Amino acid sequence: MVDVRLVEKKEKDLRETLTRLESLLIAYSGGVDSSLLSYYGRLLLGKQATIVIAISASLANDELAFARAQSEQFNWDLLEIATDEIGKSEYQRNDSMRCYYCKSTLFQTMHKLASEKGVKHLAYGANLDDLSDFRPGMLAANQYHVLSPLQEASFTKEEIRYLAKRAGLPSWERPQAACLSSRIPTDTPITITTLSRVDRAETFLRNRGFRQVRVRHYDELASIEVETSEVHRLKDETLLAAITEEFKQIGYLQIKVDPAGYRQGSLNLSRS
Repeated sequence: MVDVRLVEKKEKDLRETLTRLESLLIAYSGGVDSSLLSYYGRLLLGKQATIVIAISASLANDELAFARAQSEQFNWDLLEIATDEIGKSEYQRNDSMRCYYCKSTLFQTMHKLASEKGVKHLAYGANLDDLSDFRPGMLAANQYHVLSPLQEASFTKEEIRYLAKRAGLPSWERPQAACLSSRIPTDTPITITTLSRVDRAETFLRNRGFRQVRVRHYDELASIEVETSEVHRLKDETLLAAITEEFKQIGYLQIKVDPAGYRQGSLNLSRS
């Protein structure tokens, strides 16, 4: 339960901060954080707030489709920019700083675009809760002077969802997402083929009604994480047989179901 009066104060601070910026380039993914930031950016700055989404193999097709649809609903004039982080050896090697190389590529591309368009500031949707997780992407944000207005106003994820619901954003209840590369264990090289396999496998599970899904990639083994309340569904023999057959077609000869269910940052937990 959020403290409504506190949220209203934070929202006032957010409005004042964004209004002072005059022009802004916002990194958007379709997730609730960047969606709320985009909503307020356009509300307060109009077309002086440019909403951009990075297109690469690490973005799930379902996530891109949702992001486009939400943007169209709110007339954000979404600008799609191609990023080439997957072509870089630093990213491909998938060490603990992978997110840094991803975000630095994104922010470098945005910085160039902002210069071309005469936009004064860059921003992304980091929130207060992100400070408690391992987030090397924040280092890139600092290096490129990318603002995090939601974090500066001390918004938690719960508070962001509250405001997103009030604003009518479809993303308000959308499960938390992460790039497809997060499904691959640290130090296992990332390839476009691997990302495509993960995307196809997760899409199959979502099409079977699972709301929150992660398919962790271990070469020919796929470890499936779904919400704890839905783990029991994967004991259904008919459903499990269908999943097994589809995953074999994708290239996963073995599957296992994680009985603990989905946990945010589970690969980070295993590293710590």
